[in-house]
Amino acid sequence: MTSPFDTIVAPITGAARAAVAIVRLSGPEAWDIGRKLFTSLPEDAGPLRLYYGRFAHGDDGYLALFEASRSYTGEAAAECSIHGSPASVQGLIELAIEAGARFAEPGEFTQRAFLNGRIDLTQAEAVRDTIEAQTMAQLRAANRQREGALFREVSSVREELISVLAAVEATVDFSEEIGDLDRSSTADRIVSIQTRLSSLNESARAGRILRGGLRVALLGRPNAGKSSLLNALLGSERAIVTATPGTTRDFVEESIELEGFPIVLIDTAGLRESTEESEVAGIERARSIARTCDLVLYLYDLSGGYAESDRLEVFALDRPVWIVGTKLDLAPSVVTGLRVSSRDGTGLSELRRAIRQFAGEEPSVAINARHQAPITAALDEVGLAVDTLLHDRPVDLASVSLRGAISALGEVTGETADPDMISRIFHDFCIGK
Repeated sequence: MTSPFDTIVAPITGAARAAVAIVRLSGPEAWDIGRKLFTSLPEDAGPLRLYYGRFAHGDDGYLALFEASRSYTGEAAAECSIHGSPASVQGLIELAIEAGARFAEPGEFTQRAFLNGRIDLTQAEAVRDTIEAQTMAQLRAANRQREGALFREVSSVREELISVLAAVEATVDFSEEIGDLDRSSTADRIVSIQTRLSSLNESARAGRILRGGLRVALLGRPNAGKSSLLNALLGSERAIVTATPGTTRDFVEESIELEGFPIVLIDTAGLRESTEESEVAGIERARSIARTCDLVLYLYDLSGGYAESDRLEVFALDRPVWIVGTKLDLAPSVVTGLRVSSRDGTGLSELRRAIRQFAGEEPSVAINARHQAPITAALDEVGLAVDTLLHDRPVDLASVSLRGAISALGEVTGETADPDMISRIFHDFCIGK
């Protein structure tokens, strides 16, 4: 069985061959094992220095020692910088294991940083978001959370709730000395907290879009220009375009970046009556995909017009839908509304700008799906507390609700999170993080 008191080892750089790789040791024996691995380490070696020399497996490079108070994990650590060949990395790790280390579990370095109080749970999750960031907006959001923006907001709300709870319980325990609780003003304080929690909860949409992208489905009849528009927005020939209706039988999913925001475009099969089995399956999948997307661009050929069948398809969609006229270069100029020509690029910049605006502003704090459940629970509890105070119910019932809200918010930062949930979070991390 693994133990949090083991000394662990793993590469903290990528697995692919590279010019340089770094292997980290962390735990009570990190310095001793580091000395066995790095044959050039002076007797008086200490932290805050970088030592160059030869390692026991023959490669040369650098060794850095870290005290617990200055390391990533919050415990003694040693980091070995060597040439990035898989053979060199594997050879050094094998020697470390022979010397008493254990290979680290996924996310174990960051988990130890959390357990040792170096970071809270939201910052730990932001480490993963930083690694996975593919756009600048994603990176900025991850950086803000890693620097404690979400932790500070949740902790501030939680401290305010603790203050209200203290005031409520004081009037319950010492009513003769300090008098009865001012229910109205206390309810006002909780409503203010409720507003802050609602704002946090509403950031879930922005957080989902930042992390996973705004999902936009391209829907319409065969030859409405869906694949051509996908290619035009991507700036590459990703989807096959022919004059034959019904070329796209399945969906094609690709991502673009608009002002740092990830946008996922999904080209779907053309919508029409058909008896051909594979086409029918593609059409049903197109409708199903559209019902799960954030935005649907319903395309129609301007030269052919917007038909009754188009109107019925749009009417059946319970999603935000924009009707977009295509093939503008072949159509009368009197047509108004969203219009594009994938051939000459007319209207594409306007469409991109509109999609980016639909994605919303970049939030200062954006929660993820895990945060949303406890924040929603906290909202429910503070709502019950307000209801208790305004309807002359026993004050101690408000205390129960406030305690429930405080506990729920502790799950966000990790202060009241159960071990199983914490393990699940770190299990999704990569080796070496």
